[in-house]
Amino acid sequence: MTAMGRFATGARPARPQPAGRNRVRIIGGRWRSRIVRFPAAAQLRPTPDRVRETLFNWLGQRLDGLVCLDLFAGSGALGFEALSRGAARVVMVERDPAVAAALREAGRELDAAGLVVVQGDALDFLRRTHERFDVAFLDPPYASDLAPRALEALPARLNEGGRVYVESARPIAAAAPWSALREGRAGAVRYALFDLASP
Repeated sequence: MTAMGRFATGARPARPQPAGRNRVRIIGGRWRSRIVRFPAAAQLRPTPDRVRETLFNWLGQRLDGLVCLDLFAGSGALGFEALSRGAARVVMVERDPAVAAALREAGRELDAAGLVVVQGDALDFLRRTHERFDVAFLDPPYASDLAPRALEALPARLNEGGRVYVESARPIAAAAPWSALREGRAGAVRYALFDLASP
């Protein structure tokens, strides 16, 4: 079965996190309502609950057995949500050492056996890895050009039928081989789900 066959086919700009707000709640799956904490860093802005709910509705709620990639992982909200909903393995890539350490600690607290945290540059990871994924989450800093650069590198790292979620402050356009499946907007934030167009 391809990754496509396993899917059912759906924020605000960065600001400093006030004291006590550097946490995110998992909204579905076996860890529903569990809290993940992360460093109080200005650049971290977890994907809001209602956007995550929409995304996982698009993906069919369950990700049983899938392998996921959470680039620019930040708070880890998307990757932990995927693990909570049955993903077999989630690789989180995070450049900031303190944030990466917090992701590892959160994984230990959740006993997340399928979690791998890579501390390093996301684009460098895509160049070096030979692993393939079923779902990739892209939520880079909004002021950067990292989303289109990651989209350019990702096709070689996805399994057949693989999908990519992208979050951005600007309209999201992706050229071939990407095909837009769903798009949404929450305040100033735009988000979209893409898959690889058939050859």
